[in-house]
Amino acid sequence: MTASGQGAEAARTDAQAVAEAAAHVMMQSDRAARRLGIHVVEIAPGRSVLRMIVRREMLNGHDMGHGGMTFTLADTALAYACNSYNQNAVAQSTQITFLRPTAEADVLTATAEEVALSRRTGIYDVVVMNQRGEKVAVFRGQTASIKGSLVPDMPVTRQSQ
Repeated sequence: MTASGQGAEAARTDAQAVAEAAAHVMMQSDRAARRLGIHVVEIAPGRSVLRMIVRREMLNGHDMGHGGMTFTLADTALAYACNSYNQNAVAQSTQITFLRPTAEADVLTATAEEVALSRRTGIYDVVVMNQRGEKVAVFRGQTASIKGSLVPDMPVTRQSQ
């Protein structure tokens, strides 16, 4: 491997370490995610995969999974993806389309992928799937970076596209 190849590999490794550390700090303080049983399956710069099991208390009056719970999972996946650079970021606007109902004991997986990143904003698409591989919802979020970082002793790795 060339010296420049080693530098690029080190930068990817460093960015991954930052993403993992940021996710760890977020989960420690994310009371809502912990209470709902949301956990991180994968994390990478600009990407997250989170999972949640639909519990009985998450059902609505139609005995289906409450859409707000699916939204919360998708929104949380957005949060972990956009904060993976160790630059504090928050949702500025979001939109969700529900494609099919969820049921008690469904295992929902939300995958958030960065679509665009500029100096202060980001766009992320989130797909929520059930354990049968069926799309439950699609979600798009726009984020805004704010002051501060999650892990004080690590660099901010966010770079505009």
